[in-house]
Formats: sequence, C-alpha cells, structure tokens
Amino acid sequence: MNKLMGRRASLGALAGLAAAPLLASKASAKPATRMPQVTIYHLEGRRSERLVWLMEELGLPYDLKFKRGDLAGSMAMIREFSPVVPMAPTVKYGDQVLVESGAIIELILNRHAPGKLQPALDSRDYPDYLMWIHFAEGSLAARLFSDYRAWMAQPPKQRSRLVDSEAVVQFAEDFLGKHPWFGGSAFSGADIMMMFPLNAATGLNLVEVSQFPNIAAWKVKIEARPAYQRMLAKARPDGMIGNLPRLPQHAPSGQRQTPEPRN
Repeated sequence: MNKLMGRRASLGALAGLAAAPLLASKASAKPATRMPQVTIYHLEGRRSERLVWLMEELGLPYDLKFKRGDLAGSMAMIREFSPVVPMAPTVKYGDQVLVESGAIIELILNRHAPGKLQPALDSRDYPDYLMWIHFAEGSLAARLFSDYRAWMAQPPKQRSRLVDSEAVVQFAEDFLGKHPWFGGSAFSGADIMMMFPLNAATGLNLVEVSQFPNIAAWKVKIEARPAYQRMLAKARPDGMIGNLPRLPQHAPSGQRQTPEPRN
C-alpha cells in the first residue's frame, strides 16, 4: 500500500513538473497596459506603413499624419515635429518621440497586445521570430540599399564573393521553404517587418523575382490579409508615389567573384 501511494505521489510530482512550464508561461503573461495616444508621422510607401499595418492588425487606435501625394510635404511635417532626426516612421507615443519601426513594433506588442502577433517567449518559434524582426533592417535592408547605391553608380557584372543582396534574400527564401511565416507557425510582427525590404529587393531589381518562389507565395498570403488591405487604403491611397528607379540590371545569379590567390 505504501509503495502504491509512493508511486502515485511520484507520478503526481512528474505531472506537476511537466505542467510547470505551461503554468509558468500563463502566470508570467501580463495584462495589456493602457495605450497612450499614438500619432504616426508617415511617408507613403515607406517603413512607416509597418506601424499603420500593425495597428490595423491589432485594432488599436492611432492618428496618421501625412500629406497625401506629397512626400516633400509629409517630410516637412516630420522635420517640424522632430528636427534632429527626421525620419519615417516618427511616432508620438504619449509625450515621447520614438523612431525605429522594429523597436516600436516590439513595444506595442509587449505592452499593449500581449500574446498577439508574436510566439510565446518559451516556444521554439520565438528565437526565429526575434531574429527576423532584427534581420529585416540590420542585415536585409542594410545590404539591399548599400548594393543599390553602389550598383546605380556602376551596374555589376558579377555578384560579390561576400554577402550580397542575393544572399540575404536567399536566406529568407530558404526559411520560408520550411516555415509558413517568419514567426514560424503563425503570422507575426516579423512578417510585418520583412515585407518592406523584400518588396524593395524585387521592386528595385536587386534580385530576380523568379528565383524566389517561396517569397512570392508568402507575399500573396500577406496581400490577402484584410488588415494589410486597410493599411494600403489609409497609408497608400494613391498607390506607390516617388518610387526609386529600378536598377538597369542586377548581377547574374551564380556568377560570383572568386578570391584572388595569395602568394
């Protein structure tokens, strides 16, 4: 009898241990905090679209400031509000002035939409989600626009032997070959972050669109989202304006420079 009771106690303890992470995860989830007034200073077709899209996905209130069809006028509004670092997005969050779309997305999700548009902190998807949140600007957009400036001056005849635009886009393509979203199993803030640079990669002719079918399929899913469509209607009512010119050509795929031999 004592042995049976001991076994039951042991099994009960093991069950408790197995449930501990789930219970701890639920216990550690904090309720949403009160949202201050949020004003998004916006340039049509630029990174500030991410925040309009985020707020539409979450159903959170915001004010949107820009001059329709007038990028210079919208930029003047931003410069008047934030003269030291005029950039889009610039966000008035209560009495604070914030820039950097990735940081603002993390702030809004963590404070005002806990459990939404991001995987659980202790999930397998969370490291990938966080990586893509930062990769979007830190590696992808940075590489794309660096190549764009250089290639506009002198169109390339072969790809760099180092990390270039094709390589950073291929990294995203490979991930989407194994996961439906950049947040892993579900749509998340990482997908919001990745849309702008991946549109730039193909839209500016930095890479050949036909090489990246997984990204193309992902974009179709993104563009079908009602919140994305609402964002376009509000933040890009006349379509893309003031677009950068496409590269006359991009470097042929597979033709990469090889290191010169050392003596």
